[in-house]
Amino acid sequence: MEMEGPELFGHPKGLMTLFFTEMWERFSYYGMRALLILFMTAPATAGGLGFDDRSSGAIYGLYSMAVYLLALPGGWLADRLLGLKKSIWYGGIIITLGHFTMALPGLVGWLVKEADLRSAPTGLDLQTFFLGLVLIVIGTGMLKPNISSIVGQLYPENSSKRDAGFSIFYMGINLGAFMAPIACSTLAVYDWHLGFGLAGFGMLMGLVQYRLTGKYLDRLGEAPVPRGKEEQDKRKRLIRVTIGVGTVVALVILLFFLGIFSVNASAVAALANTVIALVALLFFLYVLFFGGLNGEEKKKVLVIAILFSFSAIFWSGFEQAGSSLNLFAERFTNRHVFGWEIPTGYFQSINSIFIIIFAPLFGAMWVWLGRRNLEPSSPLKFAIGLLLLGIGFLIMYFAAKIAAGGGVAAPTWLVVTYLFHTFGELSLSPVGLSLTTKLAPKKFAGQMMGMWFFSIALGNLVAGRIAGEASGGTADALQQMPDRYALIVYTTMGAGAVLLLLSKPIRSLMGNVK
Repeated sequence: MEMEGPELFGHPKGLMTLFFTEMWERFSYYGMRALLILFMTAPATAGGLGFDDRSSGAIYGLYSMAVYLLALPGGWLADRLLGLKKSIWYGGIIITLGHFTMALPGLVGWLVKEADLRSAPTGLDLQTFFLGLVLIVIGTGMLKPNISSIVGQLYPENSSKRDAGFSIFYMGINLGAFMAPIACSTLAVYDWHLGFGLAGFGMLMGLVQYRLTGKYLDRLGEAPVPRGKEEQDKRKRLIRVTIGVGTVVALVILLFFLGIFSVNASAVAALANTVIALVALLFFLYVLFFGGLNGEEKKKVLVIAILFSFSAIFWSGFEQAGSSLNLFAERFTNRHVFGWEIPTGYFQSINSIFIIIFAPLFGAMWVWLGRRNLEPSSPLKFAIGLLLLGIGFLIMYFAAKIAAGGGVAAPTWLVVTYLFHTFGELSLSPVGLSLTTKLAPKKFAGQMMGMWFFSIALGNLVAGRIAGEASGGTADALQQMPDRYALIVYTTMGAGAVLLLLSKPIRSLMGNVK
């Protein structure tokens, strides 16, 4: 079956529209992410918020958790009301507003010439910071899940070019993630808010090109058109529910900014941790015992539930990149080269560089092993990913020992750590998404995909909480830092070893799924 519409290098031209939209969206996300925990922990005299490590880690974890959780209602809203294309457009606008909101205090400070005189963050700093985070979370939830869905719709169902199209699309993600930390961190050296503003400008560029080249998407991703009175009434009810939920959320946010109530980030993160884990457990128990599944389907759901836990463990370690490892680069790494100090955020580009270099090699390696019937099973790849992650943190354990002893670590410690973490990501991340689609019973396909994102959200939340304890922000915390990293090593490598032992029983539960 041939593709319809204009093509470029054998692929639909719409792929380039989505490629650059996603590239600029990831530019905005990773540019701000590279600065986020550094800005929160920087003293007010250096233009930061002066938060302690525990609060900063909790806020970072809640933010990165919410980005994944809101992908679920974002996909629901697109499927039932807005359509994919409009969701991407409106999501991009909200993301842009979020970044520019975070950049606003820098503009005000420049206008009144008082940025260098304050000794504590102003109300404007705090309000624009939190409002900006909320807007970015909402916008990302609307854009992120739906842009990937349109990529799939560009190709006929059995097209041999679909996988290649997704590979090109994901290259856009990594190009954005590579460029952003370097660009935004360079400006942040002069003013944090310039970095946040550049992140917003990146998303604005994405919106401009999305509007100019959106014609290549033709009629893909249009809003669903209700047919008949029953569907129209259902749509009206959905609109009322959406408006109602949105109003409640907006009211809660308004009350927070008016100071009617305050939020303890660490306590909220701990509560959210418990709630997400409990919801996941209850969901899997419901599906297994009351989902009306046959024996084979129950076995496959059990596999998803088991891998859910190991996925959360992996992401809780991997996502230290933007939090505790970012702070290690800031506080305990020698960043001086020929008299020039490398901005801390530059280290956040290392993972993307390694992805761009090694992703094709990993893909070729799995194909080569598959032809010889030597390719590891999916659970075994999961285990390998966890073990590689653990090796990365073992390296950080020794780097932390240097810092705890009063020394300064060479940048190669972080570079090699990120190398092993990238290998772990390439072993586990593509497998988890693919395996979930293969194992999920048809009647629960969408919900099981949601649970995969749930596991990433849980991992991100735990990562933030760990970072609050493992960043060495005080003298006592610095002495405990090697032990904190050792605990991560024990957890990740222990989980990998357990999964190695369980890989054969899990493989038998998977039936004919590889």
